[in-house]
Amino acid sequence: MATHTETIVRIVQAANQFKSSIVLKYNNKFVDAKSLLGLYTTLTDSGEHELHVHGPDEEEAKAAMLEVLGEHGLRVKLVE
Repeated sequence: MATHTETIVRIVQAANQFKSSIVLKYNNKFVDAKSLLGLYTTLTDSGEHELHVHGPDEEEAKAAMLEVLGEHGLRVKLVE
């Protein structure tokens, strides 16, 4: 099982492969998935996060983010 820090680094690395805006929402807080510090202070493995993706490569970004988030046991709802 990956540590919390390893999980965050992998999420940030995946998000930074895309031009699209990738935002996670949890408890009314919106966090840029490309921000290490933002995820570090907000990401939790309890509860469900909302995934918001908008931009030129959003379909590929959605698929990649759902995969990486799922690999780390995070519950995510994709918001269209």
